[in-house]
Amino acid sequence: MADWKGGLRKVVYPLYEARLLRRLPADLPKHVGVMLDGNRRWARTVGRDTAHGYRAGAANIEPLLGWCDEVGIEVVTLWLLSTDNLNRPPEQLGGLLGIIEEAVESLARRRRWRLHPVGALDLLPASTSERLKAAEEATRDVDGMLVNIAVGYGGRREITDAVRSLLSEHAAKGTSLEELAQILDVEHIAEHLYTKGQPDPDLVIRTSGEQRLGGFLLWQSAKSEFYFCEAYWPDFRRVDFLRAIRAYGLRERRYGS
Repeated sequence: MADWKGGLRKVVYPLYEARLLRRLPADLPKHVGVMLDGNRRWARTVGRDTAHGYRAGAANIEPLLGWCDEVGIEVVTLWLLSTDNLNRPPEQLGGLLGIIEEAVESLARRRRWRLHPVGALDLLPASTSERLKAAEEATRDVDGMLVNIAVGYGGRREITDAVRSLLSEHAAKGTSLEELAQILDVEHIAEHLYTKGQPDPDLVIRTSGEQRLGGFLLWQSAKSEFYFCEAYWPDFRRVDFLRAIRAYGLRERRYGS
């Protein structure tokens, strides 16, 4: 019975995906943020250890980027590790960082996308930070989709870093706090975010059934649409991605009006 169902899915899903692709609306997101959630829970469902779950999740990143290319997405932000995750036991954190480093270096070798690490890189081990920066440098001249790699990332930390950078910039210019208070607006802060110069995300996807942001792109997602998918990240398929894009296109974006 299981083999029969599996065979049926292999026939039906490609047809369904092709139909979804043909019927995607014209209004597609330019920037998609993805919270790659559920790796550990997926590992438990298949009776494997946490590291296996993270490796399975890492293996699903390149297919996702291919799907984004397919529909013309310009920017993708992948949340791979939060600042909270940095408090995990050293032996667990070290293994996870190793998997992330390998995944990012594999993407860099493909030279299909421009990689840009975002997060508090100063909180990461020096070796991890250096490898992320090396991947960015190796893809700097690639004419492809921009992929933000969020490692050691937290929305509150990003805003704090942006304000700190803003204050330092104006202190160097001799601007007093009183003068800065008079001219300060949202654009001043936006210019110091990790994603400065990029469009804000139009769509944020979170896998694993959790329906919360958890600190992901807090500033940038003020006007984003959200799509929550029940599948754990390693099980997230092309059909799930196309459903998310379709759902985005069917929504009437009011921008607070």
